[in-house]
Amino acid sequence: MSVRVIITQGTIADCTQANRLIEGITAEQLLADRGYDSDAIVNQANQQGMQVVISARKNRKELRKYDADLYKLKHLVENAFLHLKRWRGIATRYAKNSA
Repeated sequence: MSVRVIITQGTIADCTQANRLIEGITAEQLLADRGYDSDAIVNQANQQGMQVVISARKNRKELRKYDADLYKLKHLVENAFLHLKRWRGIATRYAKNSA
């Protein structure tokens, strides 16, 4: 398993960096939320042999089929980041009070 991180300014949309993040990665599926539903990301993932598991944006004319059961599991990843954010104050001593 490999992990890639790209740090950008707060005003940069995450989806603009997705192509760089998945470039050269071998995986069976690309699981992401609908914020990453762009033709460029979907095409690159397909070219790399990945099944795209991204819910289509509401403004898409043609909805793409995806594995809805697998898509529901993405909340596990989101919850992991939520827990990391909760503990950030303790780990970095940014908390202003004991609560």
